[in-house]
Amino acid sequence: MTFCEKIKQGKFVVTSEIGPPKGTDLKEMFEDAELIRSRVDAINVTDLQSSVLRVGSLAVCSLLKDRGIEPIFQITCRDRNRLALQSDLLSASVLGIENVLLLTGDYPTLGDHPEAKPVFDLGSVQLLGAAKTLQEGKDMNGHPLKGSPKFCMGAVVNPGADPLEPEIIKMEKKIEAGAQFFQTQAVYDVGLFKRFLEGIKHIKAPVLAGIVLLKSAGMAQYMNKNVAGVFVPDYLIKEMEETKDKSEKSIEIAARLIKELRPLCRGIHIMPIGWDKKVPALLDAAGL
Repeated sequence: MTFCEKIKQGKFVVTSEIGPPKGTDLKEMFEDAELIRSRVDAINVTDLQSSVLRVGSLAVCSLLKDRGIEPIFQITCRDRNRLALQSDLLSASVLGIENVLLLTGDYPTLGDHPEAKPVFDLGSVQLLGAAKTLQEGKDMNGHPLKGSPKFCMGAVVNPGADPLEPEIIKMEKKIEAGAQFFQTQAVYDVGLFKRFLEGIKHIKAPVLAGIVLLKSAGMAQYMNKNVAGVFVPDYLIKEMEETKDKSEKSIEIAARLIKELRPLCRGIHIMPIGWDKKVPALLDAAGL
């Protein structure tokens, strides 16, 4: 059963992600993917995460698919105009890649080429709409296609946004544009996540709660100050400060969060951010 079929049938799903390397040596990336291939329902491949130069998501998705691993192709609006975005979506389809996660993308000044010119010809809602139109056999300008793609389209949502109402309105727009599932920003406060769920009772699209492994108290404090909508409670920061084994404590915290979140949502999305080899231990600890 494919990831999309599981989504449509209302099954609880687990996804993780890998970041392509900065360079052509893919050995370690494939090793990380193999560690979880039988443990997750699909693997996101990030698209120049944090605006850092890396191997492209589309190429890696194709290579994963050749290895029997179901990928989710992340595609951002940062680096491509509407021609290139539509072309990459068509390219994904002809390579047999069905799952796509459509994002706006980080601004280039955050990355390793801060002088790069951003594109942002489309936003995430417009990109979803473009993908939906392609599936209907037309391009964005209404010109007919010779064969049309089929996608399982995902989008992102930030359950910790404050104020929350604009985030919910944008989520509604994404669904109208074609989004079939959502992966969230990192969740550390289950109470805030419950508040978000109360606000989206009318929305039926499945939500996969995002889990990011905390590497240190400093990382938690940085996210609280710099990542909009992410709130790491003080008690978790204290746990990270007092522990002798940060790796073990990080897994323990993430597993605890997953167990609390699992009854509330339709899936979990794990973002290891460099700690890919710890994902199997996290899945074990969380009972997934």
